[in-house]
Amino acid sequence: MMKNLIALLFVGLISLGSFAQEDKKIAKIEFKTTVIDYGTIEKGADGVRVFEFTNTGDAPLEITRVKSSCGCTVPKKPKGPIMPGETGEIEVKYDTNRVNPIRKTITVFSNAETPTVALKIKGLVVDPNRTSVLEKKEKSMIEQ
Repeated sequence: MMKNLIALLFVGLISLGSFAQEDKKIAKIEFKTTVIDYGTIEKGADGVRVFEFTNTGDAPLEITRVKSSCGCTVPKKPKGPIMPGETGEIEVKYDTNRVNPIRKTITVFSNAETPTVALKIKGLVVDPNRTSVLEKKEKSMIEQ
């Protein structure tokens, strides 16, 4: 009889533990988009873009770190926690004085259910004062 009572109490404690785990609150991060396309922009243009996200979980979301794949891209994270249902922004500033294609990744680290998210920016920075080799070739072929 005593063994049965101990076994019953043991099973009861285990089931209580599993209920407590199911009740655990989790932050979830959901971005409107994970890719921003700058398109073709001119050298020196405004390089700031914003990734918007929402905490769709039921616990406060804390962005612990935001890291870029290159020094030419400077990301800014929100200062405090984003409460459930609230939105936040990660601002990204690309150095548009670099004339070349843009292909960069920004990694977001947080306490969310998905702890790392990769965001991407893409596009092309052109110098309007310089004509490309192709344009020069086309002009010289037309002139002949």
